[in-house]
Amino acid sequence: MSESQVWDTVDAYFTAQLAPDDEVTTAALRDSEAAGLPQVNVTANQGKLLQLLAQIQGARTILEIGTLGGYSTIWMARALPADGRLISLEYSPRHAEVALRNIARAGLDKVVEVRVGPALDSLPLLADENPPPFDLVFIDADKANNEHYLEWALRLTSTGSLIVVDNVVRSGRVVDADSTDGDVRGTRSAIELIGSHPRLSGTAIQTVGTKGYDGFALARVLA
Repeated sequence: MSESQVWDTVDAYFTAQLAPDDEVTTAALRDSEAAGLPQVNVTANQGKLLQLLAQIQGARTILEIGTLGGYSTIWMARALPADGRLISLEYSPRHAEVALRNIARAGLDKVVEVRVGPALDSLPLLADENPPPFDLVFIDADKANNEHYLEWALRLTSTGSLIVVDNVVRSGRVVDADSTDGDVRGTRSAIELIGSHPRLSGTAIQTVGTKGYDGFALARVLA
């Protein structure tokens, strides 16, 4: 088998044993694909990791930047208590429409709110509401703005909160300091902010699997 085939086979084994999709998550993926949404959602294993992180945090409030079809939203929202709250920000009205249907079918529409529009417009409005600090923030939107999303995440969290930034490896291109690619530059800026900010302690992990070669950054908010 090729290296990528090995990755896929191992991913399939881990998914089957530890994070199998059920009728709801399978339907969310199916309907997202049928609606023509880009197939860039997290994998089931990654969704399960987000759910576990929310449970470890004892999260009652979650902020997601980048809803897509609501697949990751469902994984995280299932970790919340009945009176928990997940706010997901989505740029595309069409993506949000698909996500809302998927979330409602999962029975999570009382817990999840999807706000439509550019996240950098939605975040100041959210801050103006003075919500309780979010226990977990998942950043998975346009990578060029990762640094700005991270700065807003810091404003909307407090000591002990957890911030996850997805897709930080960029197939290895993240190491290219001379890159003119906005996604690479935005990701590098976010990584460097995590490394230098006095209120953040973080790391980044490389991953392989059905989504290829990538990874995520994980940061804890300090006092």
